Amino acid sequence: MTKKSLMTVPDHDGPASAKKITVFRDVAQMRVLSNPVAWRIMELLSKEALYPAQVAKELRIHEQSAYYYIRKLLRVGAVEEAGSNLVRGGTARLYQAASPAFGIELDWGDTPVENTASRKGALKFFEGFVREGVFDGLMVVGAPEPHGPYKSSARDGHYAVHLAFFLGKLTDSVPSEFVVKLDVDAKAEKVLSNNIVSIGGPGTNIVTAEFNRYLPVRFDEGNFWSGLVDNTGKRYGSDNHGLIARIRNPYNPKLSVIVVAGVRSAGTKSAVIGLTTYSEEILKKYRGKDDWALVVQGFDMNSDGKIDHVDIVSG
Repeated sequence: MTKKSLMTVPDHDGPASAKKITVFRDVAQMRVLSNPVAWRIMELLSKEALYPAQVAKELRIHEQSAYYYIRKLLRVGAVEEAGSNLVRGGTARLYQAASPAFGIELDWGDTPVENTASRKGALKFFEGFVREGVFDGLMVVGAPEPHGPYKSSARDGHYAVHLAFFLGKLTDSVPSEFVVKLDVDAKAEKVLSNNIVSIGGPGTNIVTAEFNRYLPVRFDEGNFWSGLVDNTGKRYGSDNHGLIARIRNPYNPKLSVIVVAGVRSAGTKSAVIGLTTYSEEILKKYRGKDDWALVVQGFDMNSDGKIDHVDIVSG
């Protein structure tokens, strides 16, 4: 027999649940449970540990019959000893159900299941951005042509595609309106009072620059490319340092701003990979409030020139 987890996913909205299940390899073991008396004994022993004499009394059967079925259940691993006591010179043993579920299975039909823990953390982080299963906000990326006070060109706007795939796991349908804007358009159209997900550092995304001074960990206002600095003065200046932050929108306190950005484009990629691939670890300390920030650092672990691993370095 094998111990596994049995997952129940409801057809309607609601939490999934799981319980331990004992899977029999020999169908003859399952037949023991199919006996009506044996199954009634299992129902009793699943509620509390009992002596065979107590089982016999509850089911109104002979005590020898209770012993007979309990021994059979014990042999197939359906029940287990839960303790013993000395009674009139002998040993009386308590028994309990060994598992809350039993079954047999064939060697096919496995279906990949989403890690519900990571989805739960992400849903909390994007709370307010997902309403009734639909993304409610704007994703803003830096324009690819020279713009802004530094006349810089964004090279990390395409990272929004990876983040959008992740957001697709949290939503049920496509928004009715186009939700992606270039930073220059978002600012010109004066739509910054929405829920905003701003992708890319303030040097190449003027919307990130607009919110930078409100961030708990911010880019150095003197030189955006010199690194990040927190409220204690600690600096994070590597190209592959990235920031994941959420703040209350200063233009509409009822809504929020999420910034996913890096010191350089490699840092933005690190932040996107951190929020999507490592969301369970990244968001473990997020408690559902605004004014939260975390610095991550990306690494090329297999030396192929691409970031494939992210560590938390602050928060």
